[in-house]
Amino acid sequence: MTGHPGSVILRMEVIRLENVWVEYDGATVLEDVTFAVRERDFIGVIGPNGGGKTTLLKTILGLTKPRRGRVTVLGTTPLKGRRFLGYVPQYSLFDRDFPVSVWDVVLMGRLGHRGLFRGYTGADQAIAARALEAVDMFQLKDRQIGQLSWGQRQRVLIARALAAEPKVLLLDEPAAALDSRVEAGLYDLLRALNETVAIVMVSHDIGVISSYVKSIACLNRRLVYHDSREITRDMLDVAYECPVDLIAHGLAHRVLDTHNEMTTDVSGEVHDRC
Repeated sequence: MTGHPGSVILRMEVIRLENVWVEYDGATVLEDVTFAVRERDFIGVIGPNGGGKTTLLKTILGLTKPRRGRVTVLGTTPLKGRRFLGYVPQYSLFDRDFPVSVWDVVLMGRLGHRGLFRGYTGADQAIAARALEAVDMFQLKDRQIGQLSWGQRQRVLIARALAAEPKVLLLDEPAAALDSRVEAGLYDLLRALNETVAIVMVSHDIGVISSYVKSIACLNRRLVYHDSREITRDMLDVAYECPVDLIAHGLAHRVLDTHNEMTTDVSGEVHDRC
């Protein structure tokens, strides 16, 4: 809601994690994470491999149960609130010969509303059509999913997530393996979708994060939230637990000593130096 000029715009909280701890096989993956997502947020989550980024998304979805702490989605449990979430996983492999169409894949996004053995209604089909139009893929709705390019498949998977009519989109490395042209189109699409849907996106591409998101969360077991999209050296030093060279997309840079472990290349992505 809005008030007089200069007043604060109030946005509803859609996800909250409070003092969340997650363990796998006795090892702590998320440590005392407190974090909130509000309407129309576009949050980029960065951090090293094994830092818990995918686990964070799975915990929000209710696929991973915390050892300690509380997670709420629209004020309820993740299992009950999952129908308000759209999820695009890091890797979605399709048998190129499997006879399923783009249309069928997107309609699957309605299962959380219809149930597994109930037929799709005219309303479901209208929602699926709008989702495909939103990602500019309606003209390929009858195409077999395995015949699409990787970038087209990513758009279809986003359409499937949108068909659930989510309040939040959760994306795990959505541009992995895309070339720069297709990647730019995908992120432009996400920016447009963010006008009505909150987005939480995991990415290793620091340059893209700084260009498209509204705010940053640095995650390496512990999460530090920055209510800004500006990425500083200190933020990355904390997230990666060693100095990181920032040499992309107009970010400042410094020379690393030879013993430091991380650097970024011209794409803005962080790499091990060991």
